[in-house]
Amino acid sequence: MNMNFKRKLPIPMEIKEMFPISLDLEQKKVARDVAIRQIFEGKSDKFLLVVGPCSADREDAVLEYALRLAGVQEKVADKILIIPRVYTNKPRTIGDGYKGMLHQPDPAGDSDLLKGIISIREIHMRVLAETGLSTADEMLYPENHRYLSDLLSYVAVGARSVEDQQHRLTASGLDIPVGMKNPTGGDISVMMNSITAAQHPHAFIYRGWEVESAGNPLAHAILRGYMNKHGQSLPNYHYEDLILLSEKYAESGLKNPAALVDTNHANSGKKYKEQVRIALEVLHARRHSEDIRRLVKGLMIESYLEEGAQKIGEGTYGKSITDPCLGWNDTEKLILGIADQI
Repeated sequence: MNMNFKRKLPIPMEIKEMFPISLDLEQKKVARDVAIRQIFEGKSDKFLLVVGPCSADREDAVLEYALRLAGVQEKVADKILIIPRVYTNKPRTIGDGYKGMLHQPDPAGDSDLLKGIISIREIHMRVLAETGLSTADEMLYPENHRYLSDLLSYVAVGARSVEDQQHRLTASGLDIPVGMKNPTGGDISVMMNSITAAQHPHAFIYRGWEVESAGNPLAHAILRGYMNKHGQSLPNYHYEDLILLSEKYAESGLKNPAALVDTNHANSGKKYKEQVRIALEVLHARRHSEDIRRLVKGLMIESYLEEGAQKIGEGTYGKSITDPCLGWNDTEKLILGIADQI
């Protein structure tokens, strides 16, 4: 076997004992979970925004960003519920490059997964403690979810993972919303199959245990655009796309039909400023179709303190080192504008 087994890592229970969540923070998360669940169950008309950097590359900038989000959340609390996007794992198309805080707590340093596990737990806990907002992360590695399971209020399964059996089965055992993205090739039947699998109970192997899941009725769709056979980005957020998804849900018999629209990635062709226009078009579609209004629960937006992106080592504080993001001023204006239109 061509592997070097460097060290055995602590199991999630040990990490949680080393870095425990307080009763106060636990209660805050529970209250947030209830409010988020009510949106997906159709018991609340609040609009959901999962918003934040493409990747959480440094704790100080992410915390400053989250504090700003908390200030805006207070202004729009009657209409919008904001979940900070604190993505600590970064999927790489060809496997190379910065893989997120879990791998590299220092983006310019070497991989250190033990330090990374501690770092990602600390950053999610600090955001909750200092802003009162529980967070979202991508479930890139299903076996790692339990390191953060007492802190996260939202999980996404990415376009490259949505066909993977372990992702689907693990999602079926979570009690928070799990968004299943359409695959990079755009076939929404793959996404719908993934949602179906996540909503059903299963028996499977997880972290060396034989487990049984109850099924997750909060598993739902995320539309993120797709790539055609020529490698061109194509959107799937238009009115016709949303109507089609609504019809697919009606045929499926799935619980709690729901979707978020990812305004970046292939929907924008990674032209990050297009996220504003895309968000407003989705709101327009919701106003003109009751089916779309019931289906589309919110948006996923990539945003950071500074707009655009930079290479690792350039040193601009609060600027993405992965995909380009909206800057703070445009983000705040967009959130307030969304609140005015709901």
